[in-house]
Formats: sequence, C-alpha cells, structure tokens
Amino acid sequence: MAVYTHVPAEDLSAFVARYDIGALVAAKGIAEGVENSNYLIDTTRGRYILTLYEKRVDTADLPYFLALMRHAADGGLPVPRPIEDKAGEPLQELSGRPACVIEFLTGISVTEPTPALCHAAGEALGRLHAATADFGGVRANALGHEGRLELAAKCLPRAGEIDPALAALIETEMAFQKAHWRADLPQGTIHADLFPDNVLALDDTVTGIIDFYFACTDARAYDLAVMHGAWCFSNDGAVFYSQRAEALEAGYRAAHPITAAEAAAMPVLRRASALRFLLTRAWDWLNTPPGALVTRKDPMAFARRLLHYREAE
Repeated sequence: MAVYTHVPAEDLSAFVARYDIGALVAAKGIAEGVENSNYLIDTTRGRYILTLYEKRVDTADLPYFLALMRHAADGGLPVPRPIEDKAGEPLQELSGRPACVIEFLTGISVTEPTPALCHAAGEALGRLHAATADFGGVRANALGHEGRLELAAKCLPRAGEIDPALAALIETEMAFQKAHWRADLPQGTIHADLFPDNVLALDDTVTGIIDFYFACTDARAYDLAVMHGAWCFSNDGAVFYSQRAEALEAGYRAAHPITAAEAAAMPVLRRASALRFLLTRAWDWLNTPPGALVTRKDPMAFARRLLHYREAE
C-alpha cells in the first residue's frame, strides 16, 4: 500500500484549484510504490498523478528531482513533466507533506520483461544519459561507493539473522570493492533505480520512465549495471537470463556509447549494484517495525545475484 497520507476530499479539491488543470472529478489512491503517497486524479481537463513525499525523501532534494524530470521531458524523453501551479511553482504542500502534480503517462510495468523490452529499456537509459548530459543539477549518490561501505558496516552485526552465510558474503564483497572500485569512470546524471517497475511499457515499447527519487550524479556505467541486475534475473535472483542481458546492452549501445574503461569495469559495477540492493533490503528487513505499511523485500534475492556475478568471473 502506498497511500500513507490520506487527504480529505475537500482539501484535495482546493489543492487542484491552485493549478490550471481543470476542476477535480475523481481521485484514487495508487497501491504501487513504497516511498511516497500517490493518487491518480482526474479533472475536467485530463488525468494526472499527485505525489505526497513522505519522510524517506529529503525535502531539500525535491527541487533537483523535479528539475531533472522537466529537463528530461523537455529533451523528448517519456518522462512525466511536473505541473506548475498558477504562480509557476511545481512544489507545494498538502496535508503537511511536500506535494506535486505530474503528467500521467500510459503504460504498465511488467514483471517478466521480454528481450525486446529489455532492448527498448536499455535504449531508453542511453537516451536518458544523452539527454541529461547538459543538465546542470548535481546531487551526490548517498549510496555510492563510500555509502555502500558504511551501510555494509551497519548491517554486518545482524546479517546472520537473515541468513547464516550473509555476513561472510558482505565482508568478502566489501574487501573486493575496496580493492577494485574505480573512481575515474565517466560521470553523469543517473537514474540509479531503473527497475522494471519504474518503466512503463505498451507491448515492447517504453512509454514512461518514472520514479527519479534516487537520481544522482555518479558513474554512468553504474546505471547500466543496476539495470542488468534488475532486468536480467528472475525476481528471486536464482535464474539469469542471458538473452535479456545481451538485448539490454545492445539497446543501450544503440543510444549511447560505452567506453573501453566502462566495459572493463562492468563486472565490478555489477557486483557493487548487487551489494547496494542487498544492503538496503537487509537494512529494511532488520529495521522495519512490525505493523509498518512498507512491505519488506527479500535481501537474499540480491545475495544470489551477487553470487552469480562472483561465479561468472
């Protein structure tokens, strides 16, 4: 469930009136997502998404995210454009939460992507990197190399509560990353969380790239490594689909080059990405209180990906 903040109908109607998007006709909470509260709203002029940002999103980062989305949309990408109110402001407050209205995009998120959709999604990422090359915003990756090592140290003491072998796996990977991480790879604006549920599609055509709330400035190739782990395995991480992986990289290369240094670093980047999602899932698994609305995700699904990457080398 992803409606943590419930908005009274009269407040919602008054909020919509701040915009030049028509009068509110209907509103419905959206179940997808775990970070924010989302509503699908219909007005006399069209359909939009209303997002209320919950405590896991730093309010200070919101201008960066919204500016990035606008920049990408202006560049012709299928990214929902933030809607400005009548005073020209995209960021508002509603029910005590920062809030914004964005364009509604058609499409669905698939759980088992075809190689053709992997190709289209890889190409969409390449187009995103190309379109944001001149984006002026900068945001550090809180879950970059140093952030991952810090989070690993925090997870280690209780990792055995998840799986008896998990602490050893994390410790070994920490040592590997310290020895092999490359800080000299080409940098740029990256999505950093482009999982299948953050891509909208119709058949094998990408119609939307959404959820930019982990976007940051980091190695471009790391973004492709994140997609590799997210798109090319079964959900439990037990099965690797090589055809998806080949299609994903081919799609990216069709829209954006991969340097020799990036290609050489890809095994390390993939392991780093698997570690990142293993650790964030482990942290949530260990620290989400009983009865919380957030559904915990299995950390071992990314432990299996990490083991695959290690064995592949």
